[in-house]
Amino acid sequence: MAESNHLVDLVQYRIDEFLITRDPIVSLISSDLTPLVAFSRQFLSGGKRFRALFCYWGWRSVTAGDGPARPHQAGVPRDADLAPIVSAASALEIFHAAALVHDDIIDNSDTRRGAASAHKLFENLHRSENWAREPVEFGRAAAILLGDLLLGWSDELLDEGLAVLPDAAAARQARREFNLMRTEVTAGQYLDILEERAWRTSPEDELFARAMRVIEFKSARYSVLAPLVIGAALAGGSAEQLNSLRAFGLPLGIAYQLRDDLLGVFGDSSLTGKPSGDDLREGKRTVLVALARQNLNDSQRRLLDENLGDPDLDATRIQVLQGIIRESGAIDRVEDLITRHLSEALTVLESAPISASARSQLTMLADKVARRAF
Repeated sequence: MAESNHLVDLVQYRIDEFLITRDPIVSLISSDLTPLVAFSRQFLSGGKRFRALFCYWGWRSVTAGDGPARPHQAGVPRDADLAPIVSAASALEIFHAAALVHDDIIDNSDTRRGAASAHKLFENLHRSENWAREPVEFGRAAAILLGDLLLGWSDELLDEGLAVLPDAAAARQARREFNLMRTEVTAGQYLDILEERAWRTSPEDELFARAMRVIEFKSARYSVLAPLVIGAALAGGSAEQLNSLRAFGLPLGIAYQLRDDLLGVFGDSSLTGKPSGDDLREGKRTVLVALARQNLNDSQRRLLDENLGDPDLDATRIQVLQGIIRESGAIDRVEDLITRHLSEALTVLESAPISASARSQLTMLADKVARRAF
């Protein structure tokens, strides 16, 4: 736990340090660009840092030998040895922030982590300065650019880490995995917005499989699998080690997103930082919704379909939809899926050719992400 906490501190320090170096570059262009860095700091402060932790423990899966401990501290690497992995873990967090900025625009979501989302921040800035034209249009356009800027910065920070990695082959493998992750999550995001619109023309018996496909490529791979493999690749992990981490990371990533889908409908807003039932307003065609529809009568299914995706859903109608989903038995079925995927991941981990210390930490981390309440 102490090692993980230290990594989180190092990642926050590295992100802050990186933003300090980018601030004058942006400010030199124009003082009008100050909000870009200021809002970046806001979105890169705090958070659960799951991706950074999976990246780090993927790295330690290869580097944390179970032989004699280092003399300075029991088996814990020196901060001086951590530059490549801290940069990579920080790059993943910046990439995640970029994805959230764009995701909130796509979903018309006004809040993130209990505060205003990026497009709302820019929209509010427009109103406070009494600028011309529509504040909503400005907010969306500016947030798209902020997300693009963060994507570029995540690449820069990763490259800084790869540049100081002694093993050139490991650096190339880590870069390949990072590039693959970017392609997969973009494809998954497209499948997500497609499913919200194309579900009407899909056979009923395919909706569950299509929702699972969205989970895999929009979230599971980039939230868990990719960070693990990028970390292990940085350490020069073998093909067997990388494949074991993939086999562990995919079912765990699915369990992670299934939990997120439950929280998106039934989560406590004071914990999640998002309004309760937000996924219902956004019209998310999740596994939860697909399973609920299977057990609804025609009237209930029609009511769910007519209201899902209405941005003006009030608390009363949210409660009605929550009740329909609850009565369908879909919650228990999703919980069963989470348990099964978590069990599959942990079974793989038991025999994975990785260090015992990393196996222990990944076991605890797996349970935490699959059973979290926010």
